[in-house]
Amino acid sequence: MIETFRNAWKVPELRRKLLFTFFIIVIYRIGGTIPVPYLDSAALNDWFQASKDSGDIFSYLNVLSGGNFSKATLMALSVGPYINAQIIIQLLTYALPPLERLSKEGMEGRKTLNKITKYSALAIALFQGWVYYRTLMNVNGQHIVLYTGHTFERYFTEVIIILCFVAGASLTIWLGDRINEKGIGNGISMLLFAGIIARGPEAVLSLFKLMESGETKNMILVPIIIVIFILMIAFIIFMNNAERRIPIQYAKRVVGRKQYGGQNTFIPIKIAMSGVLPIIFAMSFMAIPQTLKLFTGEPKAGSFYAGLLKWFEYTHPFYACLYFVLIIAFNYFYVSMSYNPVEIANNLRQNNGGVPGIRPGKPTSDYFQRILGKITLVGAVFLGVIAIFPIIFGAITKMPLAMGGTSILIVVSVALETARTLESQMMMRHHSGFLK
Repeated sequence: MIETFRNAWKVPELRRKLLFTFFIIVIYRIGGTIPVPYLDSAALNDWFQASKDSGDIFSYLNVLSGGNFSKATLMALSVGPYINAQIIIQLLTYALPPLERLSKEGMEGRKTLNKITKYSALAIALFQGWVYYRTLMNVNGQHIVLYTGHTFERYFTEVIIILCFVAGASLTIWLGDRINEKGIGNGISMLLFAGIIARGPEAVLSLFKLMESGETKNMILVPIIIVIFILMIAFIIFMNNAERRIPIQYAKRVVGRKQYGGQNTFIPIKIAMSGVLPIIFAMSFMAIPQTLKLFTGEPKAGSFYAGLLKWFEYTHPFYACLYFVLIIAFNYFYVSMSYNPVEIANNLRQNNGGVPGIRPGKPTSDYFQRILGKITLVGAVFLGVIAIFPIIFGAITKMPLAMGGTSILIVVSVALETARTLESQMMMRHHSGFLK
């Protein structure tokens, strides 16, 4: 990967794209330091520190924003609304015929879907900004929202805070589009990557502080955490590159004086084809009970709702088990929505291709379905292990990991995708340093 970036830097056009991407990321990080008016950042940070392990929806949004959400800066919502809008539109594409037709209309159809996604992201940002404001208003014992109490000023404060959050989300989408147009691509993913990486120094400093405490437990666990971190990165890289190659053979056919076909190839099916989306689905679902508590307040001790909230606490064993099962279920659901074995079998038959030893038509689609089921299970278990490992590690050692498995998975996936993008662009330019 380092060699790929070094070779890309030698190409003037790619060097300009890399510098432009870095410039956009700097602007994004500057926006992450601008506080939203009428909010007490110190009181907000104290509230987040007290509830950071609750597993509510705000903890999930804080991960996506790279820590900006807990500071209530201009980029507090960050890429969260756009990612949620992408997931919703992608699922609706398979459920609504008009959107399905747009997805099959080539470049123009994708442009229209992208516009719909952006407008949906703005609507989601407006809703999330309002929910965030209402939650901060209901925090007991904390004066996070600053206003004198007059009715007009209260409504004015609410509008300003919500509009700042929406403006930050809109700016994030615009910056991502600029990276797509003039940078190295994967704009939203690059901003998400930058936000998570920005929390890296804080995580390293926290480990050093634990080492400086001099406790025997910390002196043993901190090196173990570093080794686990490295092994987790290597495991994610291995699983991201892992794929099952199904051999395909095309029959020979003669058209006029020319002979076509007769070649052997393969269809690659990636093990982790759904990426981090099943974890995001499961995380959003698991955050519902704790999020409702922010609106309803603390339940009575001994009530059914209080018992239910204990089961859905981030450190409870039931949370980890259900979280793991939901990741597997959502992974199967996402793969079934995005991968159609029947369509693949029909395309192969139309092009005089087939799997050696498997009859065309339904036997081929059944074969793909069996292979896909096994691969999906392996990929789902991989995602589940990555997601719940920090929970298990924290329960055993009483020391939470500074960066969770989801964050590491996002960082490694974006880095690998960026390297592949640079390799493909260098291949088109026949860069000798890369080809050798």
